[in-house]
Amino acid sequence: MTLQIVGALAALLVGVGLLYHLWASGGRAFFSFRGQRVVTCPETLQPAGVEVDATHAALTASRGRLDLRLRTCSRWPEREGCGQECLRQIEAAPAECLVRTLLNSWYVGERCAFCGKRFGTIHWHDHKPGLVSPEGRTREWQEIRAEDLPRVLETHRPVCWNCHVAETFRREHPELVVERPKEDDQRPQP
Repeated sequence: MTLQIVGALAALLVGVGLLYHLWASGGRAFFSFRGQRVVTCPETLQPAGVEVDATHAALTASRGRLDLRLRTCSRWPEREGCGQECLRQIEAAPAECLVRTLLNSWYVGERCAFCGKRFGTIHWHDHKPGLVSPEGRTREWQEIRAEDLPRVLETHRPVCWNCHVAETFRREHPELVVERPKEDDQRPQP
């Protein structure tokens, strides 16, 4: 009886260890390779927005051999049969080509184009900062396609959440906005 209990416990420990190993390698791969990315298309040498099939990466990693493939690409469906050579860029630097990483880097040390407030840590799950175009229109990041990100980062300026909301309201409801002069401009009239 004691031998059976010891054997069962040993089998249970081995099973738990194996499951942990499979989950750890697969889970690491899943979280490393999920999310929208910007790569340079080897065919056109232009930016392309891609997404790796993170579930496939996790499953293959848990079996001991990581295999990456694209789930989406901004050049599809026209070029869906490509060789996916851009995956080498992702394998070489998975975090560096993530849209979130590129945006975090862009905001570091910057100030809001309207209020001048310096950006700190960006919380992408809550009150996402925006950007303002050269024409002065504020936008949210979900309006920007990943493949357009490099161009947008060169031409737009960062905007904090509060200013983005205020400017959007001003643009969409000008009849409800009362412009008050800034304190500097409040000089007595002769």
